[in-house]
Amino acid sequence: ATVSVLNWSEKERTRMSKRPCEDAAPEAAKRARQGVLANAYRKEELLRPVPADIDIAQTRAETMLPIKALIDDLGISEDHVNYYGKYKAKVTLSATSAKVAGKGKYVVVAGINPTPLGEGKSTTTMGLTQAIGAHLGRRVFACVRQPSQGPTFGVKGGAAGGGYSQAIPMEDFNLHGTGDIHAITAANNLLAAAIDARVFHEGTQPDEPLFRRLVTSPDGKQSFAPPMLRRLARLGITETDPAKLTKEERVRFARLNIDPATISWRRVTDVNDRFLRKVTVGQGPAEKNKTRETGYDISVASEIMAILALAKDMNDYRERLRAMVVAKSTDGAPITADDIGCAGALLALLKDTLEPTLMQTLEGTPVFVHAGPFANIAHGNSSVVADDIALRLVGEGGFVLTEAGFGADMGGEKFCNIKCRASGLAPDAAVVVATVRALKFHAGKTIPECGVADLDAVRTGFANLERHIRNFTDTFGVPTVVVLNRFATDSDAEIALVQELAKATGAHDCVVSTHWSDGGAGAVNAAAAVVSAASAKGKGFAFTYPSEMPLKEKIETICKRVYGAAGCSYTPEVDAKLADFEKMGYGSFPICMAKTQYSFSHDPKLKGAPTGFTVPIKDVRVSCGARFVFPLLGEISTMPGLPTRPAYYQIDVADDGKVLGLS
Repeated sequence: ATVSVLNWSEKERTRMSKRPCEDAAPEAAKRARQGVLANAYRKEELLRPVPADIDIAQTRAETMLPIKALIDDLGISEDHVNYYGKYKAKVTLSATSAKVAGKGKYVVVAGINPTPLGEGKSTTTMGLTQAIGAHLGRRVFACVRQPSQGPTFGVKGGAAGGGYSQAIPMEDFNLHGTGDIHAITAANNLLAAAIDARVFHEGTQPDEPLFRRLVTSPDGKQSFAPPMLRRLARLGITETDPAKLTKEERVRFARLNIDPATISWRRVTDVNDRFLRKVTVGQGPAEKNKTRETGYDISVASEIMAILALAKDMNDYRERLRAMVVAKSTDGAPITADDIGCAGALLALLKDTLEPTLMQTLEGTPVFVHAGPFANIAHGNSSVVADDIALRLVGEGGFVLTEAGFGADMGGEKFCNIKCRASGLAPDAAVVVATVRALKFHAGKTIPECGVADLDAVRTGFANLERHIRNFTDTFGVPTVVVLNRFATDSDAEIALVQELAKATGAHDCVVSTHWSDGGAGAVNAAAAVVSAASAKGKGFAFTYPSEMPLKEKIETICKRVYGAAGCSYTPEVDAKLADFEKMGYGSFPICMAKTQYSFSHDPKLKGAPTGFTVPIKDVRVSCGARFVFPLLGEISTMPGLPTRPAYYQIDVADDGKVLGLS
């Protein structure tokens, strides 16, 4: 694809004519001669010591490609683009309608169980993307989640990558983006308000006035709104004229009879706020003592976020929103968002969120930023639609790298069993990101000890990486590349040992990468291994369990085959819930395990690759819109708190308008 430069400034045309320079890989130089977009770093641009992430990102902003250049290069028609300024845009779901048939290679990027040291999975995703595109000259896309502002201002910081391997504009990526999380927050809270309002109005009005007010439209006429007609159909009432319903039918229609104690839908906000974990609502005098205890979750924990990530099109989005179960009636019947009557209004708030946001890496390769479900309480992957559009845009011979949250036992397993089941796509290769020092941590070493050369500790801690490799290669049948994100404390002997062990375990390759300090050039060898693995023959992709397997067996299969557990234990209440879910038609849903990310097990203290443990299933719930059943293996917080020294202490805005201190 040739880039049109007719609308570029003279500065932009001059800059493109000078790249790639003599320091770039030969493949990149060849690619530039063919007229394909490239923005590789020159060697002298890679500063030492490596500056702060925000400084690198803002320096690169001076030569950042206009987003229109990427859109032209990708062959996307202007009819399928909604611009959000000069450097980001939303792409419609029909953007690939004119593209020829054929999709690129699909690669999932996961990691070992995370440690406090940080393994750099997002940074590796960006580094590999830069290497494949700007240095190997192949069509490529990165697909990543929109980060929550909670971690950005809390402890973890942003998720744009780091060093010379980032998505930019970094400030936009880590803060508001194109407003998707804000839209989800608004939609979630509209539904929460509607639920409480319905309980209030049913509790303060007799049957006839309640029915009359429900069916009276703004113009004063009596008629049923579309969601009301669907409710009538679910109740088996065929009459559609409000005046002709019997008294019994009017009561059945008008009264949802929500049991306040069963309301599971909580309000959300996108900041860490521990004091909102439990609140009492309805304390105002006008609410007539209709108080109840509830709480707030962080916005990305909303079921709407999980639905966004799994919806395939607008109709699927609509149906999933309607199906969300928010409470039960006093008779135990599920109450859905469609029963409440506001699913259509939710979709009106959310319609633009279904379009992925196009951004770029530091070296000008395209990035889709879309959706952001957590990986411990949801499935932890970016959207189905972003991956599908990207695969069509890169076409045959191209590559899409999609990042899965936390370790491969969490986001990686859910990518395979939930996301791929929903999308119908299958990965061609997997990447497991690891570090030498993280392996030593999994061997039981303290954080200071992890910076000291120790071959025995590396060998012991390798058990964690080994299980992740075997899960991808054996359980899921996907050729797997281990990318070792190198740190200054790593010895050559330690690196060589990990490479030897990884290949003996069955990894397609194990390659050292220095993309944090060297950008795409530092990941060229790792990228070449990924390209090779994507064309290799594995065992053939397979789910861990079939959809028709009973829910209890699905849970045990994951625990035994993926986590290495001996078995599971269930309370009588959990057994009863699972039986009810089967009767209610949820038995075909996949399983979304809610557990700690720090261990294969339910216990974060069990490092490495524990065996022989029993997984306690303490509770089990269902997300009917997201269409998965999620067992809880322990207390999983859906609203993080702020530490004593949050990240926001470093964040400010300079006189020239630049954001300071983001990481």
